[in-house]
Amino acid sequence: MPHIFTNTTKSSYEETTQMAKKHNFDYDLIVIGSGAGGSAAATIAAREGKKVAIIESDTFGGDSPNWSDVPTKALLHAAQLYDEARRGARFGLRSATLSYNYPSVLAWKDLAVKRTGAAGNRKFYESQNIDTFAGYAHFLSPNEVSVNRKHLSAARFLVATGSHWVAPHIPGLDKIPYLTPRTILEATRPPKSIYIIGGGTIGVEIAQLLAIFGTKVYLAEIAARILPKEEEEVGELIERILREDKKVTSLTQTRTLSAVKDGLGYRVTFLRGGVEKSVRVDEVLVATGRTPNLDLGLENASIAYDPTGITTNEHLQTSARHIYAAGDVLGHSSHTHTALLESRIVAHNLFAKNQITPDYTATPRLTFTFPGVATVGYTEDDCIKRDLRVNTALAPLNIIARSNTSDFRDGFVKLITDKRGVLVGATVVAPHAAEIIHELALAIKHGMTARDVANTPHAFLSWSEAVRVAAGKLVK
Repeated sequence: MPHIFTNTTKSSYEETTQMAKKHNFDYDLIVIGSGAGGSAAATIAAREGKKVAIIESDTFGGDSPNWSDVPTKALLHAAQLYDEARRGARFGLRSATLSYNYPSVLAWKDLAVKRTGAAGNRKFYESQNIDTFAGYAHFLSPNEVSVNRKHLSAARFLVATGSHWVAPHIPGLDKIPYLTPRTILEATRPPKSIYIIGGGTIGVEIAQLLAIFGTKVYLAEIAARILPKEEEEVGELIERILREDKKVTSLTQTRTLSAVKDGLGYRVTFLRGGVEKSVRVDEVLVATGRTPNLDLGLENASIAYDPTGITTNEHLQTSARHIYAAGDVLGHSSHTHTALLESRIVAHNLFAKNQITPDYTATPRLTFTFPGVATVGYTEDDCIKRDLRVNTALAPLNIIARSNTSDFRDGFVKLITDKRGVLVGATVVAPHAAEIIHELALAIKHGMTARDVANTPHAFLSWSEAVRVAAGKLVK
């Protein structure tokens, strides 16, 4: 994460208030970026009577509803339904003739995006008396930006420009039309085969999605396991499910050496276990990481930054004290709900005398595979790195009744407590993991113990019973 500086002079509120008295600005606040990092602050400020403008260089609403979270999860939902239906014979259901129509699947994805209202985000902002501008913002000075040859001034700014997918330096990759998690959504049909570079959350989600629809998937990850940020048990289980159920070839501890055109497809060469091999595939997809969108003339506004992101203090305030930043542009991996949290914090700090800080303690991390993966707080590896003395307990899903009625036995709940029995970390691998994790997020945020969770009744025939069982194992 970028370097954190401390503001030891007068508050942002005092300084910008004095500035506003001296100057007649066009706006009280200009927000650059209409995604999660900018939207909350803009709407909150407008409702408080501030004159607000939003500048967006891409699709209003940002990546999440248009190009990442919503469309990807809509496709994953359809794929998981199809996958479950194909295996319906075990429940006495006739599924032998089941098939899919991919254009219709894509139509469902588009409908899901439309239902979020993302396409109408610009009209929504305007209904909130927020002026909107489509184009690239460029700082001309600390209080002025240009967009579409217009010059706009403001007393305060929020930079929430997000990030974009970036390809690693692999010979030949820049010479082929590789896919990204965004451009794969535009494919009119699943490819026959694909080589995915990156076995993190997005790479794994796309691998499972495409494999269900019949794509031969090679999933390459440089770390020792896929989903390397999660618990070791998570990576091992999801890799086994992908391999056994979806025929995905998982290439862990693999370095991709080159990607070149080969007939109508591509030849990818990689190094694994000291042995150089190659595969021929129809498509190559890069899901290794994102880089902040920083081409804004930040130096003209005296905003400190480096290639990894904008520098802020604990209040999300940049080196230019009337300018704040939120979301992916900060340079750390950000979920949509994290960016929304930061945007709400900034909305307060922009105009209030008392500055507050975001609390990331109980921010969940999610992977929307089937089963889903959800983590909050520390992993066991995190505790080892911090030299924390902890206790752990793991409850497999197959010990609870819901597992038997659903014929789903792969998954677990893992809890971590400190020596006082207070919960400090939790991982859920189960159907609906993204919903189950919130009980544990609340428990960690409010310092609850494993005993507190174990003594809380959990509905019979729910997946959450595994939470109670895991907590019970930690009660002495």
